[in-house]
Amino acid sequence: MSFYSQSFPHLKVTLKQYQLWVTLNNPEQSNAISYEMTDSLTKVLKHADFDSEVRVIVLTGEGTNFCAGGDIKAMENKTGMFAGEPNELRMRYMHGIQQIPKCIEELSTPLIAMVNGAAIGAGCDLAMMCDLRVGSDKSKFGETFVKLGLVPGDGGSFFLQRVIGYSKAMQMSLTGDIVAGEEAHKWGLLNIFTTADLETETTKLAEKIANNAPVAVQMTKKLMKSAYLNDANNVLEQAAAYQGITQRTQDHFTALEAMKQKKSPTFSGT
Repeated sequence: MSFYSQSFPHLKVTLKQYQLWVTLNNPEQSNAISYEMTDSLTKVLKHADFDSEVRVIVLTGEGTNFCAGGDIKAMENKTGMFAGEPNELRMRYMHGIQQIPKCIEELSTPLIAMVNGAAIGAGCDLAMMCDLRVGSDKSKFGETFVKLGLVPGDGGSFFLQRVIGYSKAMQMSLTGDIVAGEEAHKWGLLNIFTTADLETETTKLAEKIANNAPVAVQMTKKLMKSAYLNDANNVLEQAAAYQGITQRTQDHFTALEAMKQKKSPTFSGT
């Protein structure tokens, strides 16, 4: 039995043609994030990042929602990840849901969010943690923590403004307003907005990425993420090191040969 064919609590996983499709599967709570989902998701992502059969990961939600964030009933009852007094809650966040952004930030493999419905609270933040987002008129984003008297404890204050900029992120965070569909695309919450079949369009994007040289794709992603955290000198040094590695991969020479022959290259990941 392959790793991906086993059962993962609150998660569905399917591998197809270098694409790993990961589906948040807690539909009774609109795919709210649970301890089980956190454990499953971080386990799968870490494994996939070292799997040469995975060149791109697509994250989506079961049913009509992407992710509703936190379980409101558990908040009300002070159970599960919302149990305990203030310092215990702080530790639960650090060792619980915050493991998701820490894991995602370490990934070399490109991660696409297919936002098939509402992405609210921590669900909005989860979508922002991904490298790219594809959605439709059914996609909705809300940084709604203030409406519940909360702050984005999962890292939304870091990720949201890096996607849409400080001013619009501040507006979403302080108002808790919902941004949907085509407006979400205009704001930069969605890289691609489609009125066609969402899964088909997401698959096309995933295929484009998966068809490129895997080592170059991974290093380009890491370099891009490093560039918004470091100064120019550090980024240039890292870029030189990565270029030294990629320029001696077999895929680089495969691409050069294919260019001479005016053909499309087939990359091996070596």
